[in-house]
Amino acid sequence: MRIRLFAGILAALPVAALAQGPTDPPPIIQLTRKPGIGGKALRPYSDAKAAVDVVGLTAVTGLPETWLVELHQTFASIEDLDRGLTSVTPLRPAIDSSGPLQDDVLAPSRTMIATYQPNWSYRPDQAIRLFPRARYFHVSIYRIRAGTEADYGELVQLRRASRDSVNLDRPDIAYEVISGEPSGTYIFLAPITSLKTFDEGVAATPVYAESLADARSKTRAKVAPDSELGREHLLFRVEPRLSYVSDEFASVDPDFWRPKPAGQ
Repeated sequence: MRIRLFAGILAALPVAALAQGPTDPPPIIQLTRKPGIGGKALRPYSDAKAAVDVVGLTAVTGLPETWLVELHQTFASIEDLDRGLTSVTPLRPAIDSSGPLQDDVLAPSRTMIATYQPNWSYRPDQAIRLFPRARYFHVSIYRIRAGTEADYGELVQLRRASRDSVNLDRPDIAYEVISGEPSGTYIFLAPITSLKTFDEGVAATPVYAESLADARSKTRAKVAPDSELGREHLLFRVEPRLSYVSDEFASVDPDFWRPKPAGQ
């Protein structure tokens, strides 16, 4: 009887309520960064029968650019995708990267491979579950000097502790770029369901959290000048038309990821 009742409850729930999407941060991501904002940024994932989720992002702040974030479980997955894309993409002349799109941390028009850093992430299990629901991404990029990872890691840990002390609902996933950028490049991806969540971060620090905030400030003043080579914070908008996601990923919010044509 209980089994029938439970089955009846499940049947009554909407599909979106049952959908879960990704539950673990991908061990590897491949980022393709391209200048400009437009549909041409989308790679031929469908033609290549890609077996990975790809989230397309366009810049809200900073230079006009598009990012494609591929979520990979293994390096073999990157190889399979590379073979698939190569088979359906004609060879083109090399792109001149000496154009105007430049910034302080990352060079323009390049592809990067990065690996997951759980100890530097903040509530990563929550962050990955927010990926299908995100409408924006806050992206932080850091370049640090070789040999200062331990010191900088201390600063990151204080950052996590201070966020926990005020229960800040802004999880992120940290990745270390291992190919495509100079060593010491770290990227933090924070999915944002609404920009209203930023309003929670402007309130005054509670008294009980002031000691952590003070410790973090002192550590930053000590560590950052010797370790940081560059820092950049960018805001991106999630673009379904530039994304390529599985039905499971899209099932969390099908109206957003699989919009029906106008008039239907």
